[in-house]
Amino acid sequence: MPTTRTTAVAAAAAIALLGAAGTAAADSTPGAGTPSATAQAKVPTGDGAKALCKRVPRIDARIDRALRRLNGPATVKGSIARLQQRVDNAQAKGDTAVETYLKDRLTFRKSLVPMLNQRSTDLDAVRAWCNAHGESTPAAGNAK
Repeated sequence: MPTTRTTAVAAAAAIALLGAAGTAAADSTPGAGTPSATAQAKVPTGDGAKALCKRVPRIDARIDRALRRLNGPATVKGSIARLQQRVDNAQAKGDTAVETYLKDRLTFRKSLVPMLNQRSTDLDAVRAWCNAHGESTPAAGNAK
């Protein structure tokens, strides 16, 4: 059971905190409570092309890896064929709730293939732009 003294101390601390918050909110001078101009986030000055050109090989490898996995056989975890097999198994067992859930996942997974193919095509255009503008892309093994 709290004593009168601890209750009074807690109440005094709460009043002090509220008072400090009130004075900070009441201070309306320009720049009060805001970080200095040098500490604020910098506004980008370019479009990030140079950095993107450096990342092209890693992005390309990641897209290729995802497409290989999705298009792999039923023995590959994450492949469309494996998920289709799971849908077929659920349908054969009569598990309609599981079948519906897996079909939704299968629909999404199938939608990834054209999207990743489009990204790969777009990345090829970026690679060509980088080479044309002297921002050559590093080899996939040298990318950092």
